[in-house]
Amino acid sequence: MKGFLCNLCFLGLLPGLAVAASGPSTVKGVIMDKACSSKAEVRLLPTGIEGGMIVAEAHTRECALMPACQKSGYGIFTWDQKFLSFDAAGNRKALEAIKASKKLDDFEAEVTGIVNGDTIKVETLKLQ
Repeated sequence: MKGFLCNLCFLGLLPGLAVAASGPSTVKGVIMDKACSSKAEVRLLPTGIEGGMIVAEAHTRECALMPACQKSGYGIFTWDQKFLSFDAAGNRKALEAIKASKKLDDFEAEVTGIVNGDTIKVETLKLQ
């Protein structure tokens, strides 16, 4: 019985090990804050489709730098309509990039890091 329980525990750890061993991924999309990310979620309404990449690209520098938006953290809205939240280091890199940019909106970026669920541990972040 003890061996059976050990095997079950080991098998339960395998998926987590596979994710950790997969290494960094590169993700392309648009940087925006978490507080506004729900506006970019694609929704099907009786009048048509709402949200998506058009909303993410229109997200402004002014909004992203508002205190409440900074506090919510940042992430990347991907071309396949998903939002990946950044870790603490990624939040700092995103804030620095937005502040340094002369762009007023459309913060297209390429982010490299370890994806774990709906979060990415950012290693590099480059605005396009």
